[in-house]
Amino acid sequence: MAADTVGFIGLGNMGIPMTRRLVEAGYHVRGFDTSAGALASFEAIGTSDAGGGVTAVTDIGSVGDGADAVILMLPDSDIVERVLLGRLASEPADDGAGGGLLASLAPGTVVIDMSSSDPARTRVLAELVAAAGMTLIDAPVSGGVSGARAGTLMIMVGSPDAAFARFKPMLSAIGKRVVHAGDIGAGHAVKALNNLMSAAHLLASSEALIAGRRFGLDPAVMLEIINGASGRSGSTENKWPNYVLTEKYDAGFSVRLMVKDIKLALGIEHATGVPAAASEAVVATWEAALADLPPDADHTAIARWLETKRDA
Repeated sequence: MAADTVGFIGLGNMGIPMTRRLVEAGYHVRGFDTSAGALASFEAIGTSDAGGGVTAVTDIGSVGDGADAVILMLPDSDIVERVLLGRLASEPADDGAGGGLLASLAPGTVVIDMSSSDPARTRVLAELVAAAGMTLIDAPVSGGVSGARAGTLMIMVGSPDAAFARFKPMLSAIGKRVVHAGDIGAGHAVKALNNLMSAAHLLASSEALIAGRRFGLDPAVMLEIINGASGRSGSTENKWPNYVLTEKYDAGFSVRLMVKDIKLALGIEHATGVPAAASEAVVATWEAALADLPPDADHTAIARWLETKRDA
């Protein structure tokens, strides 16, 4: 394919393998990050046989030059809004300042927020982006760093039908499955709810497996049995064997970000009137773990944290 140009902001654990997949598919990626080390890792991607390549930019205002789309892979809505607007969306606009990235993008540019953002704030931000003559769609991912490297991410897209059809081929270079979740904000809502379920799975699985070990069972044998039975989940099939039993605790997603996402999901449950006693208990336990663990500890470290606890 001809090398279409895409901007990319956020060259972290997920951003680097995602941009590498785009380059391998023939895209030219203009990448920006505040970290010099991240920019160096991005430049090292080089070119591909498909005609793709990279340009590292140190001025965020030029990341979208010649690009139909700019992808954001950032930690949360606060940072997304500050990047795009130069302020939080809830703060008054500075009429004389021109704001953030939106001021430098060409009319018609599409901003694809692949971050794990607050769906309610995404809808508000989309209106502000539209007023500036551009389009915002949300396309968060699930699958972690290993999925980003392998190109097997699940990508859940909140957008109008036309925008989904237009950018599905590009997103398919990053992920194995690209699903239209609904209109603006739908992708971010599904992502938060998915992470709430994932957090609950990991918590319940860890409690059960730790109890089994204290009872005298071999956790590896337990996992072999459970993964062929009804108790299996992504936590028993992936997280426990690959990151907990190995004591690596390096799945690439922090406990801080997990707590952020599951609180967003709990907010959706409360706003829609869903009885949420189980979810509230899950969030409270994860918040307790976050209070004890370093904020950038991997989320799989909750199993190690549980090992230190005994119910009085």
